[in-house]
Amino acid sequence: MTFDLDNYEKLVGRVAIDDLDFDSFRDTPLRPEVLRCLRYMHDVEHHTVCYLRDLLVTSVHKDPEITGFLTFWNFEEFWHGDAIGRVLGAHGEPRGSERLAPMRAARKVKDKVGPMLHALGSSIAGPSFLAVHMTWGAINEWTTQAGYARLGQRAGHPVLSELLRRIMRQEGRHIDFYAGQAAARLDGDRRAQRLTRFALTRFWNPVGADVMPEPEVGHLIRYLFGDNDGIEVAGRIDRRIDRLPGLAGLGLVERARLRYAA
Repeated sequence: MTFDLDNYEKLVGRVAIDDLDFDSFRDTPLRPEVLRCLRYMHDVEHHTVCYLRDLLVTSVHKDPEITGFLTFWNFEEFWHGDAIGRVLGAHGEPRGSERLAPMRAARKVKDKVGPMLHALGSSIAGPSFLAVHMTWGAINEWTTQAGYARLGQRAGHPVLSELLRRIMRQEGRHIDFYAGQAAARLDGDRRAQRLTRFALTRFWNPVGADVMPEPEVGHLIRYLFGDNDGIEVAGRIDRRIDRLPGLAGLGLVERARLRYAA
């Protein structure tokens, strides 16, 4: 199915939160293990702008459809982080710049090297870089949406569940774009398939693993994907990856789950 960017432009907006009762968290606070997951999600959603920075130094910037989508994607991801920050704030926890400034200050070297590595990788890969990035994006969006669904189920708080449901709806449109682009760019292109398999096998990690401390990644994976329901969700994502041209049998999500859930 072709993604309609013009239609998506009409749907883009802040995730709706004005009608949600954030004061309910003061009366019925979330459990510590849930808040720990939300801190992770808050920080990673707000890091999207840094991912965008790295992408725009690659050949991605030459494609007007992709850059148009990425502009809207970054906007919506910012407000996802802001909405999650409202939940943290209702628990008396830091959010927004109070959390993000120290995290970014600690990444000075990585932030300098990241754009150079992306530019170099794009130069080496050539046109196939777009297939790699679109596939990477699809996998990250699949796992992100699944993570929100699992957190809503495990937390059992009606306001949080509704907020995450609204975020997931927007993430679903992000999935439509990335997965559609990935399938189209991999289809019939053996070089793109080989390069994408290599990049995913060697370098892919769960969303945020390059930003967050390893104990936090481990907690998130164990809490959301460590039980039988989580294992089934991970398997479903791997089966979606299998259906992309040339990518069958990677088992990426299950391998990551086993690595971090130990």
